[in-house]
Amino acid sequence: MRRRQLKAVVVFASTSDAIAMESGCHAAGVAGRLIPVPTEIAADCGLAWCSPEAELPNIERVLADNGLGFTGVHLVALY
Repeated sequence: MRRRQLKAVVVFASTSDAIAMESGCHAAGVAGRLIPVPTEIAADCGLAWCSPEAELPNIERVLADNGLGFTGVHLVALY
């Protein structure tokens, strides 16, 4: 049986910022993927970037380096 693990989930106000995050993370070698926003979190665009918790410093760097608009970064237990 799979166990839930803490994931860093970044929520965006716009779909274009979510897609730009995906490009920025892939270019920087940051593990993760776009997912629908978990029900525990409310979001404006419905998309979120999900990465292992250990990637949090790298996620913050990608957000800052690319000037992306986001509404929050959450730690959520997901499968």
